[in-house]
Amino acid sequence: MTNGPNKLVGALPVIGITMGDPGGIGPEIVVKALSDPLLRHEAKFIVFGMDEHLRYAADMAEIDVFWIKHQHEKISRDYPRQVVIADYDEYSVPSWVHKPSKVAGEASLRFCRDAIEAAKAGIIDAIVTAPISKQSWQMADSTWPGHTEMLAELCKSRKAMMFVAGPLKLALATIHEALFEVRHKFTIGCVFEAIDLLNDALKEYFGFEKPKIGVAGLNPHAGEDGQFGDEERRVIGPAILMAQEVGINCVGPFPADTMFLRASRGEFDGVVAMYHDQGLIPVKLLAFDSAVNVTIGLPIIRTSPSHGTAFDIAGKGKASASSMKAAIRIAIEMVKKKHK
Repeated sequence: MTNGPNKLVGALPVIGITMGDPGGIGPEIVVKALSDPLLRHEAKFIVFGMDEHLRYAADMAEIDVFWIKHQHEKISRDYPRQVVIADYDEYSVPSWVHKPSKVAGEASLRFCRDAIEAAKAGIIDAIVTAPISKQSWQMADSTWPGHTEMLAELCKSRKAMMFVAGPLKLALATIHEALFEVRHKFTIGCVFEAIDLLNDALKEYFGFEKPKIGVAGLNPHAGEDGQFGDEERRVIGPAILMAQEVGINCVGPFPADTMFLRASRGEFDGVVAMYHDQGLIPVKLLAFDSAVNVTIGLPIIRTSPSHGTAFDIAGKGKASASSMKAAIRIAIEMVKKKHK
């Protein structure tokens, strides 16, 4: 990789896009999203992926090739075209194979690692990640279960998963934990960190001067004064108090079965959910085709569509690029806000 200045004065943002698992819908949604000339007008793009798979996806969707190919070892900010493929032709993954595999995991891991290094070096201004297969990563002996953990470790930073779904902006206190294991990782610190990082993100990237954050309970009826569990009193309440003491406008814990409805109607600027599906069910119900995952707490900007690899429809030309386009647009806006 060659380094370059990370300046936006008079220049378009440079957005890095990782292709995701070669066997999933990543190649298709990347091609479909970037085929929009209005989107290409807003930034320059470097796609970390495989030219062969992207061309195959373009052919399936009857889209003319609109990019140039370049060696991934020699990327820079200064390409003359709007879209460049940093090509990894050393990996051989058949375009017609749509299932998890070790080589697909190795390739998608490499795309991500190189994009992260490019962002840290200032070659790109943000990363948008197409879906990976956690099973492929496991088959490739990855030490990370997903993007979020990888980003946090390689950037040596705090992290939280945030989702933007229509009117709902939501962060998770715990991420990829088995439901019965949440209790072993559920601490005042993890709840406070999600509140703190969401507050920072809402101010820095989404224009809220003093955001109001609602915090969900863990148990039915937010514990009902200890009748259905004491985590609200023992963990969540103290985390909210800590946040309030450092000036964060947060309230709760509220029963989760009503809090997300209240947030969708504008009562809160952001909300914190306690575990993965508690937050992801309302996110996908409200905006399945356009929800965006944002990793907050990092020194770099990273967004992603909120869906998975969809192996069952990969290679059939049926995948919607709506969430990918939304993820790209949010990344561009975040870059602009960061460099204001």
